[in-house]
Amino acid sequence: MLKAGIVGLPNVGKSTLFNAVTRTRKAQAANYPFCTIDPNVGVVTVPDDRLAVLQKIAKTNVVIPAAIEFVDIAGLVKGASAGEGLGNKFLSHIREVDAIVQVVRCFEDADIHHVSGSVDPVRDIETITTELVLADLDAVNKRLERVAKDAKRGDKTALAEQGVLHKLQPHLDSGKPALTVELTPEERAISRLFWLMTDKPTIFACNVKESDLATAETNPYVLKVRDYVGGHLACDAVVISAQIESDLVDLSPEEASAFLAELGVKESGVGSLIRATYKLLGLRTYFTAGEKEVRAWTIHDGDTAPKAAGVIHSDFERGFIKAETVAYADLVACGSVAAAREKGLYRMEGKEYVVKDGDVLLFKFNV
Repeated sequence: MLKAGIVGLPNVGKSTLFNAVTRTRKAQAANYPFCTIDPNVGVVTVPDDRLAVLQKIAKTNVVIPAAIEFVDIAGLVKGASAGEGLGNKFLSHIREVDAIVQVVRCFEDADIHHVSGSVDPVRDIETITTELVLADLDAVNKRLERVAKDAKRGDKTALAEQGVLHKLQPHLDSGKPALTVELTPEERAISRLFWLMTDKPTIFACNVKESDLATAETNPYVLKVRDYVGGHLACDAVVISAQIESDLVDLSPEEASAFLAELGVKESGVGSLIRATYKLLGLRTYFTAGEKEVRAWTIHDGDTAPKAAGVIHSDFERGFIKAETVAYADLVACGSVAAAREKGLYRMEGKEYVVKDGDVLLFKFNV
C-alpha cells in the first residue's frame, strides 16, 4: 500500500489532522515542538460516491472502498538537514513515503506557539523546502562520487545516472526542488532511483481556523500559499481545518453533516484531501460489483487489464484471458449489466486494454 507522509513545522496541526484523516486518536497533539517523535501510521479509506450507487445496482450489503496509508511525521525545524531537532531521523521518515502532504498554518492564535514567533506560511514552506533541498543536494553529491569510477570506465548505467545527477546538482544548489527540474521521461525514471525527498509528489494542506473555513477561498494566507506553491513548486493546495476535522471524528455522519452545515460548508476538507492525495500518487480506481460485494480496487494510471487483475490475485494476472467491462457512467445510465449488454456497452477487452478510472470489470482467467 502506498504511503503519504504528513509533514510540516512543529505546531501547525499535523497530528490533529492525522487523527482526523484516520479517524483515530493515535497521534498525540499538544502545544509544543516534537510532540510526535516516532511516526504514527493509519490506513485511510478513499471517499467515493460511486460505491453507494453501485451497491444499489448490485443489490449487496457489502461495500469495500479503496485505501491508502497516511504517516504522521515529526515536525521539522530550521537546520534539520544539519541534524537540528530530530534532523536525520525526520528526513529518513520522509524518504520512506511515496508522497508528501505538507501542512501549513494559515491562522492566527496567540495561544498556539509558532516556532518562528509569527505566522507566515510562505516563509514556513521555504524553510522546509530549503532543508529538504539541502539534504537532497548532499545525497546527489555523494551519489556522484560513487558513480564516478564506473562512469569513467564507460559503464552505461553509471553514465546515465551521472548525466541525470549533473542536471540535478545545479538545480538543487540554486534552492529549487528536484520535482521542478526539466528531465525527459527516461531521466525522470532514473532520478526516482535516488529517492530524493524533493522529487516526491507534494500537496499543501492550508490549515485554517474553524471560523475561517467557510471563507477560506478569500483567506489572504491561503491565497499566498496557492500563488507560491503553484508558481515556484508546481504543486496544488487544499484547505482544511484540522480542529474541525478532529471534532468530527466523534460524530455520526448525520451529526457531522449538520455541524458542517452550521459552519456554512458542504463537505469535510479531509475528504477532499484524501481524494487529492490519491490522485497525487497517480492512483486510479476500478470496481468489481456483484451480489457478494461491491469493491474498489486501486491501480496506477496507465495499468493494463492483466495488471489490474493482478491486484485481486496474482493468478488472475498470470492466467488472464479477457476482461468483461462497462464504464461506470454507462452502467448507471442503463441500471444493470443486462441492460448495458443489450445496448452494446458491455465489452470484452484483451491484454492491451488500459483500464480507465471507474471501469466495472469482471476477469476471466485460467491457470
